[in-house]
Amino acid sequence: MAFLIPVFAMTETPLEIESEVSTVEAEPDKPPRSQWVDIWQQLKAHKGAMVGTYLFAFITIGVFVGPFIWHIDPTYLPQGRDFIDLRDTRPIYTLIWDSQAKVSWAHPLGTDNLGRDALARLMSGGRVSIAVGLTAMVLSILLGTIIGVVAGFFRRMDGSLMRLTDLFLALPLLPLILVASLLFRDPLSNSFGTEGGIFILIVVLIGLTSWMQTARIVRGDVLALKEREFVLAARSVGTTPVQLIIRHLLPNTLSPIMVSATLGIATAIITESALSFLGFGFPPDFPTWGRLLNDSVDRMVLYPERVLWPGLMISLTVLSVNYLGDGLRDALDPRIRGR
Repeated sequence: MAFLIPVFAMTETPLEIESEVSTVEAEPDKPPRSQWVDIWQQLKAHKGAMVGTYLFAFITIGVFVGPFIWHIDPTYLPQGRDFIDLRDTRPIYTLIWDSQAKVSWAHPLGTDNLGRDALARLMSGGRVSIAVGLTAMVLSILLGTIIGVVAGFFRRMDGSLMRLTDLFLALPLLPLILVASLLFRDPLSNSFGTEGGIFILIVVLIGLTSWMQTARIVRGDVLALKEREFVLAARSVGTTPVQLIIRHLLPNTLSPIMVSATLGIATAIITESALSFLGFGFPPDFPTWGRLLNDSVDRMVLYPERVLWPGLMISLTVLSVNYLGDGLRDALDPRIRGR
C-alpha cells in the first residue's frame, strides 16, 4: 500500500498545473493604489468630517463670492429721509410672529442703528475673520513645525527650545495679546494704514501665541522617526541633515501638521473674535464677526438677531473646522485607517 500514497496525493495533473501557471503569468500586474486614495476613502467614510468640509466650504464661498452677488456696500450710511426709514429695520422673517415689525425687503436680514445692511456686513466680517484665521494658522504652523523639527532632530537645541515652549504655554496669552495690541497698534497703523496695520498686528500676535502645541507634536514624531531604519540608512549614505529633514522627516510628520492646521484656524478665528468683541481689534467701520457682536451687545434685548447671526457664523465655522480636523486625524493615521 505504500506505493499507492503518492498516487492518491496527486490531486492535479501536470496539464492542470501548467494551465494554472500560465493563467497567473498572463494576468497583468495592477499598479498599487495611491495612499492619497486610501486617505480620501477614509475621510469620506467619516460623516462628521464630510459635513464639516461642506459646511466650511459653503461659508467660505459665501463670504468671498457673496459680495459679487449682493452689491450693497457694508459701510454705506443712508442720509436724510432714507436714514429714518432704514435704521433699525428687522429681518423679514420677523413678520411671521410680528406683523407690525419694521422691515425692508431690500435688506432681508435688517439693518443696524446706522442703517447699514446686516447681510453685507455679515459677509464682509466673514471675509476678514476667515482671512485672519487662515493667515495666522499658516504663521503658527510654520513656527511650530520649524521649532519642533529642530528640537527633535538636534539634541543640543532640544532643552532650550522646549523650555521656551513651556514659557509660552505658561503665559496668560489673552492679556499679553491685549497689551501688545495697545503698544503696537498706532505704529503699525501709521506704517501700513489702519486696516492693514491692525490686520498684520492681529495675525502676528495670534501666530506668535499659538504655535506651541504644534511644536510639541512635531518634536515627538521627529524623536521617534529619527531612530527608524530608513533614517539610519539615509545617514549611512551621507545624506545631510537638511536633506534628511526635508526628504524623510517632514513628509512623515504631515499628518499631525495638517490636523494642527485645521484646528489652528478655529483657534485663530475665536481669538480674533474675542479681540474684536473686547474692542481691541479692527475699528468700528471695519466689520468682523467679533466686531458685529461688540456693536450689537448693547441692544441685544431689542434686536437679538444682531447677536444671533455673527455668533452663529462663528460657532458653525469653528465646529466645521473641528469636525474636519477630527476626520483628517483618523484618515491620515495609518494605525487606525480602515477601522
